[in-house]
Amino acid sequence: MSSIKKPRIGIYAGTFNPVHTGHITFALQALQVAKLDEIYFLPERRPRNKQGIEHFAHRVAMLKQASLPHPQFHVMELTDVSFSIGNTLPKLQQNLPDSQLVFLFGSDVVPDLPKWPYVARLLQSSELVIGLRQQDDAETIKNQIENWQTQPKALSIFTSFAPTVSSSKVRTALQHRTQAQGLLASVQRYSNHHWLYVSVA
Repeated sequence: MSSIKKPRIGIYAGTFNPVHTGHITFALQALQVAKLDEIYFLPERRPRNKQGIEHFAHRVAMLKQASLPHPQFHVMELTDVSFSIGNTLPKLQQNLPDSQLVFLFGSDVVPDLPKWPYVARLLQSSELVIGLRQQDDAETIKNQIENWQTQPKALSIFTSFAPTVSSSKVRTALQHRTQAQGLLASVQRYSNHHWLYVSVA
């Protein structure tokens, strides 16, 4: 009797302030590279060490609009203030039972990830997909991960199609009603309608 294949579910946590083409293309690449069935964007209500974040409801609305063209994309709203392994991982496992969770991270997270509380719990149960930022290369990131005390169940590393896109540049463009690399049309329409980011420094 053949075993039932577990759905492969990508989890992409972040601020998404606002979502841009870098986020969307990274998720689309992860679908293919890691052979994912679905991806859940997990916007943080109050991200750590970040100030001047747009209201959670607006960031969620923009994420939902950006996800509409992609039926495998979903937005999950958890009550957690910010992502943490101790609180968030059990909720994800409860909400997505009998699934293989695959966490999507930018390579800038790699140096600090082994310092996270309960990181062994995450790595032992989950796979990782790492999107390379502009300043990083695959060999260096792979070597760093190989030195971790606990190894992920599986690992995929690839170069993002849009490594130079940043939310800060997009916010500045929205403030000045100009264009910027990575600005999604749906985000521009929503932001202009609700007068978001007008006070960006």
